[in-house]
Amino acid sequence: MPKNDLFIRACRGEKTPMTPIWLMRQAGRCLPDYRKIRQKKSLVTICKDPELASEVTLLPVDMLGVDAAICFSDIMLPLEAMGVGFELKDSIGPVIRKAIKNIGDVKRLKSIDPKSDMDFVMDTVRITKKRSSVPIIGLAGAPFTMASYMIEGSYNKNFTKTKSMMYNDPKGWELLMKKLTEMTIAYLKEQIRSGADAVQLFDSWVGCLGPSDYQDFVLPYTKKIFAGIKGSSPTIHFTTGTSSFLELVKSAGSDVVSVDWRIGLDEARSRIGQTTPIQGNLDPGILLGTKATIRSSSLKIIEQAGARGGHIFNLGHGILPGTELEKVKWLVDTVHQSTR
Repeated sequence: MPKNDLFIRACRGEKTPMTPIWLMRQAGRCLPDYRKIRQKKSLVTICKDPELASEVTLLPVDMLGVDAAICFSDIMLPLEAMGVGFELKDSIGPVIRKAIKNIGDVKRLKSIDPKSDMDFVMDTVRITKKRSSVPIIGLAGAPFTMASYMIEGSYNKNFTKTKSMMYNDPKGWELLMKKLTEMTIAYLKEQIRSGADAVQLFDSWVGCLGPSDYQDFVLPYTKKIFAGIKGSSPTIHFTTGTSSFLELVKSAGSDVVSVDWRIGLDEARSRIGQTTPIQGNLDPGILLGTKATIRSSSLKIIEQAGARGGHIFNLGHGILPGTELEKVKWLVDTVHQSTR
């Protein structure tokens, strides 16, 4: 167990001496040292260099004082081993070289062995585990979000091609989701075996669905993932735009439910159960505001979380471009000092 175990204790629903905080995309945009590295190396190059990826993973621990470090990686990386080529383009995100169009394309997807195919991620986890004073979080993309990138070719806010496959090619959709589910279980299990203290499943785009479609086309696979990795390492389920079916998200079976800023933390707790550990949920845009705004918004969330325990402070999504390091540090200090 790391020296600072606040995050793990909160994941278990325990009361902690102060509220733990970590931030999605904390090892990136706002850190000058990271920007210097990125001037010379691509994101994928960093991810595939375990020593460098470990260094970047730990930058926010040293510079911000956060209570957990998420492995510096990208949810798209396993797709390469499955035979899906992609590029990570700045300001655009992942771009698939050859999108999935039909069940034939799905059948050609390869199974992966995370231990060998994703060895650089496992090495990053192992190296970071030895160096870190805080828990290490492993990660993977959820099947729906991964499938949407593979089918659309890049981010599409309307998800037209994804929904078309869901409705018009149910066998193709089912096979794709099954393959991604099997890959995700194996990938997260190997990260846990390599030393990840917790794992987070990112389903960033599933909020484009309504409750019924989520229940029919997504939930069975997400349930299978959390059932398949259930064990000693806590699991976190991150979604955005899912306030209308938060109860279904909770039923997927994660230990911690991570919510975005589109719902009050108090309402979210009342709907998923007061004893369920919860993560969130500051609007990342608040960090572009004044220190006074950051403080008042943070204190409101802490008040909504209540004194029961089991709250991990985080953003409702990742740190936005243009966010100042000083503002992020102010947020971390505010959460620690006001809850200590």
